[in-house]
Amino acid sequence: MSTYLRVAALGDSTTVGIGDPVPGGWRGWSRLLVDALAPAYDVSYCNTAVSGCTTSQMREHQLADAVAHRPDVATMLVGVNDTLRATWDAELTRRDLLACAEALTDVGALLVTVRYHDHPSLVGLPELVRRPLSARLAAVNAAYDEVHERFGGVRLDLDRCPEILDRGCWSVDRLHPSERGHRALARAYATLLADRGFRVREPSLEPAGGLARSWRRDAAWVMVEGGPWVGRRARDLGPLAARALWSTAVRSAGPSAGQATGGRELGGDPLEGVQEDQAPALVVEEERGMPAR
Repeated sequence: MSTYLRVAALGDSTTVGIGDPVPGGWRGWSRLLVDALAPAYDVSYCNTAVSGCTTSQMREHQLADAVAHRPDVATMLVGVNDTLRATWDAELTRRDLLACAEALTDVGALLVTVRYHDHPSLVGLPELVRRPLSARLAAVNAAYDEVHERFGGVRLDLDRCPEILDRGCWSVDRLHPSERGHRALARAYATLLADRGFRVREPSLEPAGGLARSWRRDAAWVMVEGGPWVGRRARDLGPLAARALWSTAVRSAGPSAGQATGGRELGGDPLEGVQEDQAPALVVEEERGMPAR
């Protein structure tokens, strides 16, 4: 008789399964992982993930349903969207991750988390945008380090996964995993769970059950999903780049610029020491008018 196993999946578009299309919707790595557990367990699977989700949105809109499921295993992959928002707040992201981890472990869940690779460098973003985004991602990873230290569980360090350098593991937008990428994630997490004593089959890396990739499907994805996503993020990253450019110009101007900023030293990060009242007025107003998603 199979052992009953409850699995809850929280997070953003990666856990929704975007990049791994199947008839009727998306599948993704967490579904593939559950399928790998299903031969040995009677699995009850609850996926609360929402595309575009931030850590605060996960805490507000997903956590209660996940906790109510009383999971034995809870996957929590989120945080990248936080780094792309003009409302970025490292301490808030940290508190949200810790609060979600505590609530899930309090009901007995084994946490399944992540440590992100430096995706801004991997996709070749311009330096002015890459540097602050990489710094933000490092802050997200530091929060996950604290989560892992306090609550344990299993964690995948994507920097140690060679698949991140495989173009075939990425969708046409280079932001979401392809089917092969989702399969690689599922296999990596299956290995970690097997090390913890779970009976889990190794997910195959070979495509199966999904919709075959084609240039027509890729073009449709760019038009329907990718284009609007870039438009939303451009409204966030535009002010970020402008503030970074402003900071760089102030540093380059030398001592007189230092007097203009109240004598504060500006460090290596293009955004370090730059407050909203020091950036161009247009940038400040655009950031303050930013919608939540």
